[in-house]
Amino acid sequence: MKPLTRLIALLVCGWASMGVLAAQLGDSPYRSELHRADLSGAPGMEVIASIVRIKPGETAAAHSHHGIEAAYVIQGAMVQYPGQAPRLLKTGTALFNLRDVVHSGFTVVGSRTLVIYTVHVVDKNKPLYQPPAAPAH
Repeated sequence: MKPLTRLIALLVCGWASMGVLAAQLGDSPYRSELHRADLSGAPGMEVIASIVRIKPGETAAAHSHHGIEAAYVIQGAMVQYPGQAPRLLKTGTALFNLRDVVHSGFTVVGSRTLVIYTVHVVDKNKPLYQPPAAPAH
């Protein structure tokens, strides 16, 4: 078994045995938190590991984070951004979203649920998900 495959299997098994922690305010309804810990050596920062499952027809709202998000697509699916053709988000894709950069805003289309393992390194005591700022008038 490849090291990455072994890591994913361990993470999924750990998630199944731990149960799912309660969602927090400022959270996504598709996220199941696996673990949360203070980031050693960085006061005011924490690390959060989660599984995100977005079913066909569901939309991942555009958002940003108060820190960095790294993600790995465990099960790929077809996604569609507004005004664009559907595209495949492939299994095995690695994603990286920087602090305060708006991302997502797509709908899962087709028949497969999108499953992503995420790790956030974020400011402690702030909402994990931040909606985009309203346009200035």
